[in-house]
Amino acid sequence: MYELLKTIMIEELQLDAADVSPGASREDAGLDSLAVVELSMVLSRRLGIDIHDDELLEQRTVADVAQLIEQRTASV
Repeated sequence: MYELLKTIMIEELQLDAADVSPGASREDAGLDSLAVVELSMVLSRRLGIDIHDDELLEQRTVADVAQLIEQRTASV
């Protein structure tokens, strides 16, 4: 799931690939509050899951975001 998340963050949100490592904090990866809102909309549309920006804001690292998405898609 991390690779898909990374691709979305780079292609859709135009974040720097060098900053999007699994251990990077959400903020260091470029996921400020506006980017998180965009990411939640992209994920909801592309993966068919209902994920809210406040859930993403609770995650500390890119790996945490990927794990949340993996959990959410597993239950679909």
